[in-house]
Amino acid sequence: MLKATLCALLLSAHSLHPNEGLIIHHQNKKIAEIQKEEYEIPLSSIPLLNIEQYNTLLSTLEKQICLPPADAYIGEYGQVIEEKVGVKLHREKFAHLFSHYFYNNNLKKMEIPTLPIHPRVDRDLLLQINVKMIGQYATYFNSRNVSRTNNIILAAKEIDNTVVFPGELFSFNQSVGQRTTNRGFQRAPVIVRGELSEDIGGGICQVSSTLFNAVDQAGLSIVERYSHSKRVHYVPPGRDATVSWYGPDFVFQNLYTHPILLRAKVYGGQMVVKVLSSDEIDLEPRKVPKTDELEEDQQQLIQWMNER
Repeated sequence: MLKATLCALLLSAHSLHPNEGLIIHHQNKKIAEIQKEEYEIPLSSIPLLNIEQYNTLLSTLEKQICLPPADAYIGEYGQVIEEKVGVKLHREKFAHLFSHYFYNNNLKKMEIPTLPIHPRVDRDLLLQINVKMIGQYATYFNSRNVSRTNNIILAAKEIDNTVVFPGELFSFNQSVGQRTTNRGFQRAPVIVRGELSEDIGGGICQVSSTLFNAVDQAGLSIVERYSHSKRVHYVPPGRDATVSWYGPDFVFQNLYTHPILLRAKVYGGQMVVKVLSSDEIDLEPRKVPKTDELEEDQQQLIQWMNER
């Protein structure tokens, strides 16, 4: 009986001092307004925080204010586009401020605390590694094959401006992503189990093969590479790198002490990959056969293959 009476007195005392709502701002703009009752565990004689509700609030606020960082990159005309610093919720500071509101009733407004998210690649780094070309390779295709050309262009854009840091692995599949119609990839010729057929993303193996030869020439460590089950004719024999989202990947590792920069471009019917780095890199290049070293009959096969 005494316990019930004390609880009733505590509840009534608590109700005599109702807590006002808390207004949360971001960059001087109101983004949320909350009430203490929404975050209390009901039927409690003292304020107890509902952790599940609190975590839901954190997730909601993070979605509202989160701004991912953007790396610096080389623009269309060779200019350096500066990086952009991102923003995320400072959870520790927010918890400290929220506790003042929830337990002490002495906070009515809050500018949401944030932390900067710095990009991996800034302007200074890009200027340091966009200096010395350590590898380059070009292959050729029939640009009149619209769907295949489209796939090559899309895949090239995904790997262009990629920076691979010392010790880091580069995965072609992870970099380019899944080849789907929603992302703009189209059906084009592919080789499956030694037979020529059509599938979404046909043609991107020319991009991975061009990349393989460029990074191999640059002396980077080839970790994973597979050849097609049937001869392809845009690179010399044994110089291809087949890829598939649910199958083979092309992976290399940067064992140099400097980051490397990948540039991938399509010029008409030419696919070009360049590998660049600092002029201080201790380069160990390899010799790779070029496409212009193919015999005349192989050049004719290239044209025939690309017209399919």
